[in-house]
Amino acid sequence: MARRKQIGRRVEGWKAKSWFKVYAPESFEKVYIGDTISGNPENVIGRVMQTTLGEMTHDYSKQQIKVRFRVDNVAGDAAYTLFVGHAVTRDYLRALVKRRTSRIDSIVLVTTKEGKKLRLTITCLTLSRANISQVHAIRKLITEQLIQTASKMDFDSFVKEVVSGDASRELFKNVKLIYPVRRVDIIKSQLEEAAVLTPLSS
Repeated sequence: MARRKQIGRRVEGWKAKSWFKVYAPESFEKVYIGDTISGNPENVIGRVMQTTLGEMTHDYSKQQIKVRFRVDNVAGDAAYTLFVGHAVTRDYLRALVKRRTSRIDSIVLVTTKEGKKLRLTITCLTLSRANISQVHAIRKLITEQLIQTASKMDFDSFVKEVVSGDASRELFKNVKLIYPVRRVDIIKSQLEEAAVLTPLSS
């Protein structure tokens, strides 16, 4: 009898909760990214949802790009989010690295026009081994270009360029003038305000 009452209370508690549809920010066209459940809309704020760019855009060649959003506003049964980071999967990166080439990684902290900070991890894959001076020159160019670009753009616009790959393509155009490279990718980003959250793993 006691067990039946306990199960009954669980069912009643579940029925008292509501489902909320979660949407990406405007920079990602507010696409629907999933559902979350709660008995109190206030408890939904702060929750983090993860999906892939492939699922969001229905372009499954981009399944290797994981994107995270944090709920920052609830209206009715809709939950709206803020971008907090992205990462490329380790398997995808592993497949890109070739023998007798250099992988040059850089970590750059940028600030957008309205003062939001993003920590970016960039990897540059060369066609052959680069020497130390060339590595330094590539890192310097990447750092300066990203800092300058971010400072002229609002957060949403800059994030869109980073995740879509447009920012990486612009880097590639300039890096290849220093040394022959196969590709340049921004493989990870993290909103600095979200540093208290669990880091986005790849």
